[in-house]
Amino acid sequence: MVNPSRVKPQPELEGDDRRKRKAAPPAAMLEMDPLPRQDLPPAPALRLPPAGSTPSPLSSCSRQAWSRDNPGFEAEEDGMEEEEDGEEGMVVEMDVEWHPSGPGRRSSSLVSSSSGGSTGLVGYHHNSQGHRGRRRRGDAGTGVGRAGPGNEQPQDLHGAARVLHTLRGLWGTRYTADRIPTREKYLKTILRELITYVVFLFLLCVLTYGMVTSSMFYYTKVMTQLFLDTPVSKTEKTNFKTLMTMNDFWKFAEGPLVDGLYWNMWYNNRTMAENQSFIYYENLLLGIPRLRQLKVKNGSCSVPEDLKDEITECYDMYSVRNEDTAPFGLRNGTAWTYTKERDLNGSSQWGLISTYSGAGYYLDLSRNREEAAAQIVTLKNNLWLDRGTRAVFIDFTVYNANINLFCIVRLLVEFPATGGLVTSWHFQTVKLIHYVSPFDYFLAACEIAFCIFILYYIVEECLEIWNHRLHYFHSLWNCLDIVLIVLSVVAMAINLYRVSMEGPLNKLLVDMNIFHNFEALAYWQNQFNNVAAVTVFFAWVKLFKFVNFNRTMTQLSTTMSRCAKDILGFSIMFFIIFLAYAQFAYLVFGTQVDDFSSFQDCIFTQFRIILGDFNFTEIEEANRILGPIYFTSFVFFMFFILLNMFLAIISDTYSEVKTDMAQQKSEMELADLIKKGCSKAMVKLKLKKTAVDDISESLRQGGGKLNFDELRQDLKGKGHTDAEIEAIFAKYDQDGDQELTEHEHQQMRDDLEKERVSMSCALLVIPFYDPDSICILCNLSCIWGEYWRS
Repeated sequence: MVNPSRVKPQPELEGDDRRKRKAAPPAAMLEMDPLPRQDLPPAPALRLPPAGSTPSPLSSCSRQAWSRDNPGFEAEEDGMEEEEDGEEGMVVEMDVEWHPSGPGRRSSSLVSSSSGGSTGLVGYHHNSQGHRGRRRRGDAGTGVGRAGPGNEQPQDLHGAARVLHTLRGLWGTRYTADRIPTREKYLKTILRELITYVVFLFLLCVLTYGMVTSSMFYYTKVMTQLFLDTPVSKTEKTNFKTLMTMNDFWKFAEGPLVDGLYWNMWYNNRTMAENQSFIYYENLLLGIPRLRQLKVKNGSCSVPEDLKDEITECYDMYSVRNEDTAPFGLRNGTAWTYTKERDLNGSSQWGLISTYSGAGYYLDLSRNREEAAAQIVTLKNNLWLDRGTRAVFIDFTVYNANINLFCIVRLLVEFPATGGLVTSWHFQTVKLIHYVSPFDYFLAACEIAFCIFILYYIVEECLEIWNHRLHYFHSLWNCLDIVLIVLSVVAMAINLYRVSMEGPLNKLLVDMNIFHNFEALAYWQNQFNNVAAVTVFFAWVKLFKFVNFNRTMTQLSTTMSRCAKDILGFSIMFFIIFLAYAQFAYLVFGTQVDDFSSFQDCIFTQFRIILGDFNFTEIEEANRILGPIYFTSFVFFMFFILLNMFLAIISDTYSEVKTDMAQQKSEMELADLIKKGCSKAMVKLKLKKTAVDDISESLRQGGGKLNFDELRQDLKGKGHTDAEIEAIFAKYDQDGDQELTEHEHQQMRDDLEKERVSMSCALLVIPFYDPDSICILCNLSCIWGEYWRS
């Protein structure tokens, strides 16, 4: 899961090159590649430093060493710089060589100058021991800037081309940019991506959480208590959940079902409006309820020859092939004649025992309580249920106008071939009428904004794929981006179809004397909810893509990627043993223990045992010998050995990663960039001292000598990063003894004084190039808006 690095390591300096540079004269020299006259834009006025003066390394912008573990960040070749010409977008590639006046003071930079300065800790440089030759572009002697999706605007773009280039810059990310020259610029790009994505994530959460309310739960709870928990009579405790025989089913149909569906009396025995049934006085019964059954044919199973004289009838388990379609009983009406699925606009339904079609023998009950009760008695007296019955469905829909919610109810009673019955139920509380309340219209506005975001990300991913081709798919995070977009588009398509069904729904609700089948509408609503749930899940996971720029999260992600092969090998061994135990448990306990009644149940039950959720008594009662052996050996091998081995793999890898990262040079992190921006804002508002003042104060407190630990402790307390402190200290610690002498102190004081002078006026700073290291010279008075450039 680690993103591929685009860092190009620099080759070591050759000995001759080093000797030549050490022997360079101390005078300041400004060398620039000649540009053809016709290619040069109007040049801005440049102020050069005084002749013979030493450029202050403290005037450079904060520059972080790039990392090989950071994707999308590529180190620029030494000796090639780009400069922006204010707001005109001019890009000039130049080489400026500065020969220091004193020995041992080396600094070089890949320069990107700006009109603002940095108020973070000055003089942070990445010291490199290698030098790379300049890479020429175009004709010899011509230095031209390069244009990319995330780079400065080329100088020769005008009119429509300039507009198109600017629009393309809106999708500037670390994957669309050709190169990102500095670590700080790289982090700024990440920060901009993060802020944009957080807005998108917030919008997505508003949409997903806005479609589900706590009222849905309470609505479902009220309906389940009424139809599932009500006893069949005052003298019996049997309810729908505990039905066991066909006689129990008829008691339920004549009692709790009729009483729950038809509420035509108030608690004071006052009669309600005619043909109006408000369950709990709040929930309107839409249309009429429907009873439907599925049967299998006699002779659908084979009987052994020795028992054919005793057994003359045989009814197999339900399947479409065994389904009975012949009329029976009274042979008149839909209750006694078969109706096909397409005529009923039905759909198949999963049960606990089998999967059932949407066809069958059905009866629509009346809206009048007495007539409906009489219809049920007629079915019972004419033996509507017999040995061939395999499933009975009870379907109805209620609507609560107070909360604008529909509850689509389906009660399923299955009659297995073993005898008895098994009950299940499905209560779907959904919102089928949208855009009614002000909050609904707010969600509609969020949906439009969400669609705009998806279009934005589609363009962004297309640009990234165009830039990187197949290499783009080598990153797991890029694949996750594609998955998010696909899921979002699917959710949008389902939502459009769902909203388009509101017209037919309104027409359907006009006639209350027919059965209204809302199963299809509820199905698409639930599918939308499921897709939205998966989308928001992956959207939250994607946050790790940005959190990985934190050192701690980098350790965790690196640990998981480094031990992935070990975990894969361990998982193979784990599941071989795990599935062996599952097969053993299914064969030994499957006929007696409910938790092991199927192979799938065995798998989930064993996961529960690992987590400490088990019923040992049932296992022991099922087999007093093999039960304890199975349980003891499973817990010993799976919990005490394999699970601890899994933890050991991760722990050992984490220790290695932590040790490796402790040896790496500290780098600027995303949190450091944000802290630095806040510091700049505070300096601009006169709420905090500048970096120059902080360093000067540290020098005064240190007296004649100042060691690294003292400087680090002091500047860390003032909000500066470790990387910046290390870089500035190394710049003046010429002898490398981790302590600044009086001479080194004086050099720093001189540079600080020059920096104060430069901060008092708005100068366009010329980048100075030294081939031994990298620095960026710029003014220290930039404001927070600098972070949103590029």
